[in-house]
Amino acid sequence: MASSFDYVIVGAGTAGCVLANRLSEDPGIRVLLLEAGGSDRHPNVRIPAAFAKQFRTRLDWDFATEPEPGCSDRSLYIPRGKALGGSSSMNAMLYTRGRPLDYDAWERAGCEGWGWTDVLPYFKRSEDSFLGATEVHGTGGPVRVERLRSPRPLTRRFIESAQQAGIPFNPDYNTPEQDGASPVQVFQRGGRRWSAADAFLRPAMRRGNLTVTPRAQALGLESSDGRVTGVRYRDRRGRAQVALPTRETIVSAGSIGSPQLLLLSGYGPAEHLRELGIEVAEDLRGVGANLQDHPYCVCIWESRVPEGLADAERPGALLEFLMRRTGPLTSTVAEALAFVRSRPGLPAPDIEFHFGPAYFNDNGFDERDGHAFTLAPVLLTPRSRGTIRLRSRDPLAKPAIRGNHLTEPDDAAALVAGVELAREIASTGPLAEAAGAEIFPGASVAGADALEEDVRRRVELLYHPAGTCRMGVDDEAVVDPELRVRGTSGLRVVDASIMPLIPGGNTNAPTIMIAEKAADLILGRELPLD
Repeated sequence: MASSFDYVIVGAGTAGCVLANRLSEDPGIRVLLLEAGGSDRHPNVRIPAAFAKQFRTRLDWDFATEPEPGCSDRSLYIPRGKALGGSSSMNAMLYTRGRPLDYDAWERAGCEGWGWTDVLPYFKRSEDSFLGATEVHGTGGPVRVERLRSPRPLTRRFIESAQQAGIPFNPDYNTPEQDGASPVQVFQRGGRRWSAADAFLRPAMRRGNLTVTPRAQALGLESSDGRVTGVRYRDRRGRAQVALPTRETIVSAGSIGSPQLLLLSGYGPAEHLRELGIEVAEDLRGVGANLQDHPYCVCIWESRVPEGLADAERPGALLEFLMRRTGPLTSTVAEALAFVRSRPGLPAPDIEFHFGPAYFNDNGFDERDGHAFTLAPVLLTPRSRGTIRLRSRDPLAKPAIRGNHLTEPDDAAALVAGVELAREIASTGPLAEAAGAEIFPGASVAGADALEEDVRRRVELLYHPAGTCRMGVDDEAVVDPELRVRGTSGLRVVDASIMPLIPGGNTNAPTIMIAEKAADLILGRELPLD
């Protein structure tokens, strides 16, 4: 059975939801959006503090790396949202854009039109910020950005202690000046999650020219004479289907799913494809290469004051959330950020601290009674690069993910410096008054060598895979600056996989920006000037 549309989008994650909305704004354009997951109506999607309860459930693709040589040969967990909204329905909802120099670096690498001054209007177009309309913020867009409604008192202690430790207060880290400690800005509307499905997809689903098909597992791309002509998928009843775009196929399956689908379809390193018996459609060595993520290592202290999230699961907290959309369940767990430089001479912060007024270890699977707080340094610009490769020709098999995290010495050194600064902040000012025993790394772990060993033993990932279908103009690039896959026609990739360099911050907002700009590129229109 086959169906025909102008555009077929694979993946209803952050980018796919944006594209489905923007492309279907023209009633003359027919759009099909395929999503392997199902509904996003689960309470753990709606309740901000419950995001980690989605991990390793039917809402999660549940990926993991191969044993990592730089991380004590451990496999590192990578949750990815498997529902409408994708990972925007699962993440911690932190609205961060990254640094201007990130996007300027994209432009210097040959990605014309992707510098900071080029992408800022797209951030602003999508945004409805509590900060109001300014030179760097927008209002009236689909993406509601708010401050936390009920931050915990421990979070105020952290911001004050960071200042006493020499980290300035920054009222808005989403300006060109990123350095400093700040309360988080969040993807929320009225205290509940505001995902890409909420912001972009659900309003567009009322349009007759947009078809959204959940539980549709993409199996491969069909091509003829150098052009992608269709998407093979399995519908919710297990039947084979083919979607036939008359204009383009757009792959927005994320930094793991997009390279996997391209490889299954014959777009990738020829040697790897031939080893698996896959016919080579185009020898693209960059497919699945350039994998980046943000490693982080938690530092946790007992809290002597009951000012955190330890009581978030009590019945009264749920009632408060349901009745007033306030209270601890509106927390994103990470309630404040601090962007710092691990050593002098850096052009921008290379460490982002996440402060949580709670015990958060092992991706939330390790639970502990009592009040605690977590201060986690995150490496913003890792030098390490990894790969994604197929294990087999089976489209349902999980790919082999090798992040090579912390294999570059500078990466580990920066995280060690972050742990040392976390200890300094926790021993300063009002946070020191609240701090009890150091749980991790623990008082017995002292000295640079011991801290590095501890970091390698406990490091986790912040769920920001990026870069595996890199944009560029060189032979290793997968897509050009208009996000068209090189060597073929009728095919684009639009999601975080096209990032040449991972931005210095959480990646959901940049992914929205990418899809906003991609919609204009696809339709050949210019962004209206302010």
